[in-house]
Amino acid sequence: MKTHRGTELLQQAPTGTQISPYEMMLQQLDLVREQTDIPPGIWQILRQPERCLEVSVPVTRDDGEIEVFTGYRVQHNSARGPCKGGIRYHVGVTMDEVKALAGWMTWKCAVVNIPYGGGKGGIACDPTRLSQRELERLTRRYTAMIFPLIGPKRDIPAPDVNTNASVMNWIVDTATLLSGEPVPGIVTGKSIELGGARGRREATGRGVMFATLAALQRGNIDVSNARIAVQGFGNVGSIAALLLAEQGAKIVGISDVSCALYCPSGFDLRHVLDFIAGSPGHLLAGYDAPGVEEIAKSELLELDVDVLIPAALEAQITARNAHNVQAKIIVEGANGPTTPEGDLILADRGAIVVPDILANAGGVVCSYFEWVQNIQCFPWEEDDTNRRLGRIMQRAINEVWQLAQEREISLRLAAYVLAVERVAQAARLRGIFP
Repeated sequence: MKTHRGTELLQQAPTGTQISPYEMMLQQLDLVREQTDIPPGIWQILRQPERCLEVSVPVTRDDGEIEVFTGYRVQHNSARGPCKGGIRYHVGVTMDEVKALAGWMTWKCAVVNIPYGGGKGGIACDPTRLSQRELERLTRRYTAMIFPLIGPKRDIPAPDVNTNASVMNWIVDTATLLSGEPVPGIVTGKSIELGGARGRREATGRGVMFATLAALQRGNIDVSNARIAVQGFGNVGSIAALLLAEQGAKIVGISDVSCALYCPSGFDLRHVLDFIAGSPGHLLAGYDAPGVEEIAKSELLELDVDVLIPAALEAQITARNAHNVQAKIIVEGANGPTTPEGDLILADRGAIVVPDILANAGGVVCSYFEWVQNIQCFPWEEDDTNRRLGRIMQRAINEVWQLAQEREISLRLAAYVLAVERVAQAARLRGIFP
């Protein structure tokens, strides 16, 4: 497979300059342009978010003091259906980041061909500094502030970094009280008892597994001989690692915010997960077992492995370290973990990069399933969810791979072309109001 065409757009940027997440998303989008015949006016629509909301979120702390946080909700594009995207609680949340993530959600939903547009939200905060009651008050006030924008037919939030089923449950309850009627479909990722989908928690990691197995097969690497490193051992990374280990792969490197660990003989993932379940903050720090050594976090990205799964935050593989990445296959479990400059370096050495909008789409696919079940008031069995997820992911992977081979372009560019053309076609068919 050949490398990117149209890379001159990226090569014009000064090497090593720090690129914002939103500029990264736009640069990736611009590479698609020469591969399509989308009119300039439609391009302008695709490059601009439809709505950007910034809200003040005052919270009474447990000691009685008031602290004001800043929250965001962005709806990037609704041409193909209601907006869909998670809510993250993190000190680094900015409007720029949320706009980028909303854009990536638009392409992610389109590449797997589910009837959603892209949205995203977040609050700039450190959730580790907040008690459970403070987190609940934060969530409920944020929900009230963004309530005019969200709804089962408008914009459906979901869990993301540092949010979970409990946060979604609070949103459902708050929205129900504000609207005066049950609205279980207003979010996905809820507890099963409140209408959540069986298999949703594992869905993103399961999708990463499907993408990894497909890349290994096409790279002529037997999964039983595959050595894999996973950066980010949260929900996505840990589940992907466990499922791949069950397929016979050897997980030799893992990391989270607390530390990075290396075990040449392969980790006992069940043992690791049992440790994390009881560790402070549910982190890897302090884990020890025969053959396990601690390494620098930066070293994990540069291990001599067959597959690297960056499943942490954006901009992890950049112009500064991409030359040192040895993995033959990179499967992006996180959103935007590779900068455009880093992507060019990986492409130049022939690495297979399965892009985020395809690799980690399992979560939004299963969120779609949850939404459908809420609307129909008809829950599915977990086997039904996993089977349907596998079908959709395999179909999308095959479509992207085929387009990449036909046009002799990278998987990332092929995924974007497929997604962008679908959204552009929907925009054309809808026309411009008024």
